[in-house]
Amino acid sequence: MTYSRRIGRRGFLVGTGAAMAQAAMFTGPASADEQSGSAGQVGQQFGFTRKLHAGGRPKIKRPRYTIPAINNPHFVPVGRALDASRPLPPPRSGSGIGPRATAPHPSNSLASAVSSILAALVPSASAASASTSTLVLYDTTGPWGWLGELYGMMTANLASHFGSWTAMPVVSYTPGLLNNYTAVIYIGSTYGEPLPAPFLTDVFNSSVPVIWAYDNIWQLTGAFPNFSSAYGWNWSGFDFSSVAEVDYKSQKLKRYAPNGAGIMNYASVNSGVTVLANCVRADGTTFPWALRSRNLTYIGENPLVYISEGDRYLAFCDLLFDALAPATPTRHRALVRLEDINPTYDPATLRSIADWLSANGVPFGFHISPLYLDPQGFYNNGVPVSIGLETQQSLINALKFMQSKGGTMIFHGWTHQYSNVANPYTGVTGDDCEFFRITQNADHTLNYVGPVTEDTSPAWATGRFNSAFTELAASGLRVPDTMTFPSYAASAFGYQAVTNFTFNGARAFSTRAERSLYFSGVLSGGAIDHTRFAGQYFPYTVKDVYNCNVLADTLGGISPEPFFQFPARLPADIVADAQRTLVVRDGVASFFYNPDDSISYLQETVNGLKNLGYTFVGQAGV
Repeated sequence: MTYSRRIGRRGFLVGTGAAMAQAAMFTGPASADEQSGSAGQVGQQFGFTRKLHAGGRPKIKRPRYTIPAINNPHFVPVGRALDASRPLPPPRSGSGIGPRATAPHPSNSLASAVSSILAALVPSASAASASTSTLVLYDTTGPWGWLGELYGMMTANLASHFGSWTAMPVVSYTPGLLNNYTAVIYIGSTYGEPLPAPFLTDVFNSSVPVIWAYDNIWQLTGAFPNFSSAYGWNWSGFDFSSVAEVDYKSQKLKRYAPNGAGIMNYASVNSGVTVLANCVRADGTTFPWALRSRNLTYIGENPLVYISEGDRYLAFCDLLFDALAPATPTRHRALVRLEDINPTYDPATLRSIADWLSANGVPFGFHISPLYLDPQGFYNNGVPVSIGLETQQSLINALKFMQSKGGTMIFHGWTHQYSNVANPYTGVTGDDCEFFRITQNADHTLNYVGPVTEDTSPAWATGRFNSAFTELAASGLRVPDTMTFPSYAASAFGYQAVTNFTFNGARAFSTRAERSLYFSGVLSGGAIDHTRFAGQYFPYTVKDVYNCNVLADTLGGISPEPFFQFPARLPADIVADAQRTLVVRDGVASFFYNPDDSISYLQETVNGLKNLGYTFVGQAGV
């Protein structure tokens, strides 16, 4: 069998794009002057056969994890400096995670029972967070000030796990404002941002917890000569040593060593100061990565850039509990997803996988893209192929069987490809991106170009959702309430379409299960700028700025073979990053597996996570 199903998201966690915002990698106070700051219908005559393309092109496999390409938006923000300043954004508010209740599929008795039990065990997020609120402050000045909005957006997404949030430029801060919130988070991303005196005064005098990341801490210490005696520490300057590890809660978290932005070091740290995490230099010496005294938690770098699985970003995600939900008990749950299922998949294989997962007490999600297209005959000797799910009754029966074994169907696009062009690989379902234009470079990294030509409003994505749901309904399947965008990429219009999409008079989607892209203008309410954006994954459920619940997606997927210069990602790698994810006190280890791969990879990973103390749950359990 030579279908190429190995691309999917794994290929799209590899990427480069427009020029990286170099100002995101600031140096220290001593270097302030240096800062810059269509398809044929022939498939139906073949019916379902895994032999359709025997003897054709070999399978193409792509990495299923975050590749540290300097402009991969899931690794660092993508975009160029602004040529002109933008108007100051107004405050924006959002609510905490909301309920996800839906009617169970009548044939899915096991999944329904599991979901009901888990729902009873898991406290209501909306009830638990009703009184918790976060003020998110971000930078906006200069040609790279747009990065501040992205970091504010990413922080607001995380804060939504705990309750409501308000995000605004720090320069708009007014006296006493922080006293209206449970906690304040400030991301200092612009060197020399003019911080209002009332903000500095309130941070120093208030008992409200403040998490301050990276730049401009010197403005606080400079405003109060007694800062060192009051807080028990003071900074000395940025340390530019190579740091590939941050130790936090007995775990060795990853850090991208080529990140040359510098990490704040300290002139003094008294015994009354709590050092929360330590940087480990290449020579084994250490210095604080994060510390706390009184109401102030300070992180010596921006944790929202150079993010990968098992990264020190997870420490930042966990520190939010101290400020917003300190009584949260430790709990470690796990999710597994079967990815990229489409009308060409083998029903017997899917049944076997579902049987094993069920026998081992593992609820699971599974993707479905209901229309398989190979519009150029890439895998069929130039003859186009189109196979609709409704023509594959054996597969339909297998999908229902999977539901009966604890599986939850997740919508994964109508065709998981775009038009009749390579986007970026072959134009074939499962290989390509559907809702965003992506091209491939000679070194096999990717350019995230922007929305496809037709995607000028939510209407285009909505039309594709309608077509897919009509296909699912014609197949006798209940439409899913969860979506994963193919290739972890969509325009802002696509994400808005998910939030607002209705089918048969009811809201269709309550949740996305994925990593997502966040664009300049979404938080500020201005024009959406699809050339400046960042990707983000979450270690717990959030309600993001698109007003949709998003599930944890922490570990990527199993990649049994290397792809050019990109190494394989085996179960041991997944398990190692799951161990790092244990630092998040109520976090979720989530990974995906392709049914084309040997089931032994799935079994080894599931057992490895169980041995770490994770409990597998269904979507309703997170």
